[in-house]
Amino acid sequence: MRLVIQRVSNASVTVDGEIVGRIGAGLCVFLGVDKSDNESKARLLSEKLSGLRIFEDDQGKMNRSTADAGAEILVVSQFTLYGDCTRGNRPSFSDAAPAAEAQRLYENFVAHLKALGLRVATGRFQAKMAVSLTNDGPVTFILEA
Repeated sequence: MRLVIQRVSNASVTVDGEIVGRIGAGLCVFLGVDKSDNESKARLLSEKLSGLRIFEDDQGKMNRSTADAGAEILVVSQFTLYGDCTRGNRPSFSDAAPAAEAQRLYENFVAHLKALGLRVATGRFQAKMAVSLTNDGPVTFILEA
């Protein structure tokens, strides 16, 4: 499982002209699922993400977690995070999980975040989404398990 995490001042996801997910200050998380991923990886990464101290404290140091900062999380599925571009000019997606399994683990990841008491919005799995965000910093991290 691979996460691209961007600290944002706002973010939203639109599908067919309708906003399906929107947050204010927080994290926009793009989530890719590998064919070898499982629920324990989803739990591990949700816990790691919830405790990740990437929000500034009163001294301007990254020392506050999402919960500490009262921030929100927007989770967007993105199978292209497992696109392999090492050979040729067309990416291979053979490492990405099949859609049904990826959706199950995506929903599992989101459920874990909510169970941790975080405010979570989502995109729409397998939809063509327009993601709009304002990166705050810019601050971007990659987490994998």
